[in-house]
Parts: sequence; structure tokens; C-alpha cells
Amino acid sequence: MLFYIADDDEAIRSMLAQIIEEEDLGEVAGEADDGSLLDGQVLTLKNIDILLIDLLMPTQDGMETIRQIKPAFKGKIIMISQVESKELIGESYSLGIEYYIVKPINRIEVLAIIRKVIEQIKLEKSIQDIYKSLNTILKLDNFENAQQKSINGKHIRISGHALLSELGIAGENGSKDLLDMLDYLYEYEQEQTLKNGIPPLKEIFLNLAQRRLGKSATDLELKKEIKASEQRVRRAISQSLNHLASLGLTDFSNWKFENYASKFFDFTNVRKKMTELQHSSTSSTSLAGINTKKFIQVLYFEAQRLH
Repeated sequence: MLFYIADDDEAIRSMLAQIIEEEDLGEVAGEADDGSLLDGQVLTLKNIDILLIDLLMPTQDGMETIRQIKPAFKGKIIMISQVESKELIGESYSLGIEYYIVKPINRIEVLAIIRKVIEQIKLEKSIQDIYKSLNTILKLDNFENAQQKSINGKHIRISGHALLSELGIAGENGSKDLLDMLDYLYEYEQEQTLKNGIPPLKEIFLNLAQRRLGKSATDLELKKEIKASEQRVRRAISQSLNHLASLGLTDFSNWKFENYASKFFDFTNVRKKMTELQHSSTSSTSLAGINTKKFIQVLYFEAQRLH
């Protein structure tokens, strides 16, 4: 990973560079003591992956600098400041930063945050590589708009599979059901809208069953397939909860645990599962306590974000 550090305090720049190099996180490819010295195109040409930038600098502050270097600079941005104003922090995130670190710098916090950003970059690059391969094979440049939409739908499925791998359930029986749901939700969004969230679960499972069994399927056959699909999905989600809870027990600062546990599950259920695993309890968290609709909705929107 290539880093660039912008801070008017030489000691801070030196400290950050030392942390990056000592922990083998990457290489510091450049430094600046003011935001006015940064250029988005230059950062891109230098292949900078992560920009660490101070909020308060003498000539041009971090906020204005970020506004100027975007959209030319596509790398990740971590803001560093001694200012703890909620308004400024909120504005920083609205400009597209990944994290906001408050001074004085804490080595452990800096390490944890940079590692999270690096893992995110690796995941996004992995998915981009899959997209490039798919685009090359299918020669997307020669496709019309309707065909492009179809390929975008495949991209959603690829992103979804990557997420299921991160959640520890790519090999579960219910993973195919979940990916089929992403296909359905993508098509649904093209025709209608998801502003009010995804459609009812009953409608989603019914659609999946009809696609699999065909129009000639009887009501009894549809009911059996819907029930089986629901069970597979809930077991897969339960396994994902178990996987994330295990990660949290091993390392509470694990980036997958921090990024996904509270997004996909109610954290009370996560804590309960962690307690059960810690004490080797046989009374596992009830499937009834799992919010299936929330999981599916988050999975879809996260797959969209990655795409």
C-alpha cells in the first residue's frame, strides 16, 4: 500500500510514517505540510492508496483540500484532527472519508483503522478484478443497454458471493437462496424502487419458488419449496452469526467483526451468541431471534455499494 501524509506538524508526520513502516503496512510515498500542496491527479498518478490528512492546516484545511482533490483522487482518506466537533466530523464523513482519528494519536487506534482500510481496499480490488475478467469475456463494449443491465445483475451476484465469503457462509446450502434473492431484488429495483426497503419476505420466497419450479407447480409444491428455502436461509444466517461472534471472541477489533456484526445483526444477539460460545453453552441462540429481512436487506445494499 502507498500512503501520503498531509499535516503541518512534522512530529505527527514522522510518527505516522514510523507506524506505517515499522508495522509493514506499506510505504509512505510523499508528505506535505499544507493542503494547498496536494493535487488529486498527482496523487492518482503516484498510485496513492491511502491519504492521511489533518483537518486544521495554515493555508488550506483538510475539508477544502478533500473537496478539491475529489473526484480525481480515488483512494481512501483518513482524517486526523484534535477537533472533536460532531458537526465537523459529520461533514468530514459526508465528503467521503473512511475514518476520523482524534489527536493525540494513539498507536493502537491508528494501526486498527489503517488495517481496516487496507482490508477494504483488498476486498474492493478483488471484486474489481472479477468484474474486469467478466467484462473481457463478455465484451461489454458491444452490448446494448438491456444486456448491460443483465451483466450488472451478475455483478450484484458476484459482490454478494464475496460478502457471503466474508460472513463465513459461502459454502452453506442457503447461500444459493440468498444469491437468488439478490437477483430478484436487483430486478425488482429496476422496475420499481427500494426507497421504502425490500418487499415482504413472503413475496421474495414465493418468487424464488416460482422461478425454480416453473409455472406448472401446484400450491402444495410451492409451499414445500418456500418452507425448505426459508429453513436453508435461516440456518445460513445463524451460521453467519456464529462465525462473526467467534471472530469477536478471538479479537474484538477484528475488522470483519466490527464492519459486519452490527450491520447484519442486532448487537444484543451477537453478544448473546458470544456469551454462549465463551461458555460452550448448548442452548444456542434461537433462530426466532434472527431478523432475516434485515440480513437480506443489508446484504443487498452492501453488494450494491461494493459494485
